[in-house]
Amino acid sequence: MYLHLGQDTVITTDSIVAMFDIDACTVSKKTRDFLAAAQKNGEVVNVSYELPRSFVVCRRDGRTVVYISQLSTKTLSRRGLP
Repeated sequence: MYLHLGQDTVITTDSIVAMFDIDACTVSKKTRDFLAAAQKNGEVVNVSYELPRSFVVCRRDGRTVVYISQLSTKTLSRRGLP
């Protein structure tokens, strides 16, 4: 099954590890450190032209990819997660 993250980005639901609300999760230093390390390693894909509301962690081809989306986790989960 596929999940549309916004703009022109679609991923397979099998690759999703977790979905997080940005406002709730970036309070934690560990989450901020994880996102900073992913950004430094070139693993972040920003699919949002607006204020980001969530990020989705995926495993693809043996590596981690973090997608930043303007859609909320609630909206994303209603779009097709089993």
